[in-house]
Amino acid sequence: MASRDDSDEAYVVGLCNQVLGEQALTQHKFDWLLGDPGSGGRQVRLPVDAYWPGHQLVVEYRELQHDQPMPHFDKPDRLTVSGVHRGEQRALYDARRDTEIPAHGLRLIVVRPADLDADGRGRLRRSQEADLAALRTILARDSDEDRVTDAFRTWLLAEGWTPVEPTDRWTDVEAVRGDERLICEAKGRTSEKGIDADIAYGQLLRRMTGQDARTRYALVVPSSSVKAVERVPAHVRTLLRIDVYEVTDGSGVRPLPAWTGPGTGRMNTGGGQPPTSPTSSPTVPTERRRGDAGPGERAAVTGSSEA
Repeated sequence: MASRDDSDEAYVVGLCNQVLGEQALTQHKFDWLLGDPGSGGRQVRLPVDAYWPGHQLVVEYRELQHDQPMPHFDKPDRLTVSGVHRGEQRALYDARRDTEIPAHGLRLIVVRPADLDADGRGRLRRSQEADLAALRTILARDSDEDRVTDAFRTWLLAEGWTPVEPTDRWTDVEAVRGDERLICEAKGRTSEKGIDADIAYGQLLRRMTGQDARTRYALVVPSSSVKAVERVPAHVRTLLRIDVYEVTDGSGVRPLPAWTGPGTGRMNTGGGQPPTSPTSSPTVPTERRRGDAGPGERAAVTGSSEA
């Protein structure tokens, strides 16, 4: 008998790992996803096929026995703790997963053999190129904002960040790397690029409830919105510790160059390169009489401000 590592389920999960850029937790169990109680009242935790915590995503690969009667798998003469045979219990537990997983804030995707290159018996032919293309479509989000968010999560994981539960429930993505923290607002394609960019900056400003300099903020936008977000000058974004990331039409991620000019005293943690031309970014005035500047302006000039 083939092992789980050789199964079609493992093959599908491996392809999803490639698409998502993250290794799944296979046969993962959540404390809140439980089977029916046995005679002693004990409830076992039900496993899911694969869970990607960085993407807050669960994938279930359901072979033919999940959708049609199969005596070999169903064992109709043997009752389970649910009081029904195994086939009926499987349907009950699948329905429980379908309800409970989204109810706990996770995205659930169900993949079936018919979604990929399979024969009439539901066995995958393992045509990797075709199956990868199909899974990219299946795993893709419906909205462009979701596409942008997923692409950025994948990029963060590759850069050594770990997405975490947001401190503020309205935050799109929050991630940590060592003692660094990144709080992100994501936007998709829109016909109101300027308005949505202004709203996004306002949303980030409301997230700035702490003064820890190790916390940075990110605005993540599609290529079509880059010009709109660049209307806020680079030196202002630097003072506010806001980095901007572009998600291309191909879902690649590019950090926009950040201001590293006089008076900033910061590292370009967003990953962009400093401007190479004095005309490519606004400048911060450095020659002023101290008596002419208020406290906030002096802080901006010396780089001692707190966001």
